Amino acid sequence: MGYLKIWIHLVWTTKNREPFLTKEIRQPVLEHIRENAGSKDIHIDFINCHLEHVHCLISLKANQTIDNILMLLKGESSHWINKNKLTKVKFAWQDELSEAFSRTT
Repeated sequence: MGYLKIWIHLVWTTKNREPFLTKEIRQPVLEHIRENAGSKDIHIDFINCHLEHVHCLISLKANQTIDNILMLLKGESSHWINKNKLTKVKFAWQDELSEAFSRTT
């Protein structure tokens, strides 16, 4: 097989676009997502966030799918945020694409 390099820019939001990603928890959450990704052989080139969404540039390997990577990053990080009680109420990421755009349309 020849050389394959696929870059994906992922953006995901908090459930109902709640502004949970405050300055106080932003860095620990981003560092945790990066560390978790590394342990699962997911290469994150760049990650940043705003109050209600995350931007992530990843290098997709031939044996990885976008769906699986998002499940691993979002699922584990929401569990970690709740386990560490970083928010006052239960934290969750959006479930589907339609939720991400429901408030913008």
